[in-house]
Amino acid sequence: MNQDIKQVLGLDKAVSGKFRPYLKSVIAGLLILGLLVGWLWPGKSSNTYHYQTTEVQQADLTVMVTATGVLQPLNQVDVGTEISGTVLQVLVDFNDRVKAGQVLARLDTEQLAARLRQSQAALALARAQVRENAATVLETRTKLRRAVDLQKKQLGTQELVDTAQAAYARATATVERAKAQVTQAQAQLDADRTTLDKTEIRSPINGIVLKRQIEPGQTVAASLQTPILFTLAESLAQMELHVSVDEADVGMVKEGQHAVFKVDAFSQRSFPATISQVRFAPQTIDGVVTYETLLSVNNEDLALRPGMTATAEITVQQLKNVLQVPNTALRFQPPKKQNKKQTNLLSQLFSRRPPSTSRQAIKERETSKQHSVWILRDNQPVKVKVQIGASDGRMTQVTSGKLKPGMQVIVDAAKGGQ
Repeated sequence: MNQDIKQVLGLDKAVSGKFRPYLKSVIAGLLILGLLVGWLWPGKSSNTYHYQTTEVQQADLTVMVTATGVLQPLNQVDVGTEISGTVLQVLVDFNDRVKAGQVLARLDTEQLAARLRQSQAALALARAQVRENAATVLETRTKLRRAVDLQKKQLGTQELVDTAQAAYARATATVERAKAQVTQAQAQLDADRTTLDKTEIRSPINGIVLKRQIEPGQTVAASLQTPILFTLAESLAQMELHVSVDEADVGMVKEGQHAVFKVDAFSQRSFPATISQVRFAPQTIDGVVTYETLLSVNNEDLALRPGMTATAEITVQQLKNVLQVPNTALRFQPPKKQNKKQTNLLSQLFSRRPPSTSRQAIKERETSKQHSVWILRDNQPVKVKVQIGASDGRMTQVTSGKLKPGMQVIVDAAKGGQ
């Protein structure tokens, strides 16, 4: 160690063994204190700033809302079956075009055909029972007439007439019951015939097969819910883009507005679309509230496919030849100059405060129509108050104020040395 430093610190004399272990810690603390004082002590550092400016523009401004979503067919139908059974035939495949009423698949019909024959036999038996009971009615009516005639001739008793009349009434009721059984048997036959007809899965629309979820030999169980066998799209020439619009932007989105969107499959191509519906029902996912919006899409060349993810830009406002400034100019705040009178170490430490421009202050400035920008006069920033309008996220319309096209507004500042 340098002899002079030793003399100043008194280290040239013998140090008692009691304080020798603390010697290095004291020296290190003095060095750190010296560095801290040198860093905080006000010197001749420069307060000169270099300001970056940009020009106030007079141009068109287009305000857009961005949303993402999924392409879907205009009319998509899931085809299922109401009955259970084994798949006997599958007559269509993916991408096949079908017509309404066309058979898509057939189920095994052996059990259902046997049940149909049983119902037919039950109906025939019920009809025969009606004819038999009708004959009984004819017989009892004749006996009743004879009993009445004998009573009139005083050759028969009233009891005989009453017995014949009761037999006739029972025969008539039996005919009515037999007719009801015929109706019941007919209904069962119709139900069994309908069930047998449903073993042929038919297309309800003219369209194209998007999905086929069955194979021959597969068992279909329709116990609690209808299984989906095919998914058909009526036409892929006209599609819909379902996007989720943020609650902050939904007030600007209206039916009839135009939009463009892109998909990953054609990253260099933009597809046009038109807003067809803005739904009122909210969708909340992870605390974010959005509203489903439908866009009509022309897909005559069939380039787009269902399920593609798309990013749409909806044009909500178009302003012609308006005064505008960059958003960075609205957020700019000039740096504060250093106070040279702060020479005390403690005042240096405790005078440091968080930046005055808090997140809440920034939010209030951005939501308020009253803003300020800064221009240079004699290389010093000067505040200019302005009223703002629409913004595209990069540029903002200036509706009133003392700004003119071509003026330079400050967007950033950097401290320079001398």
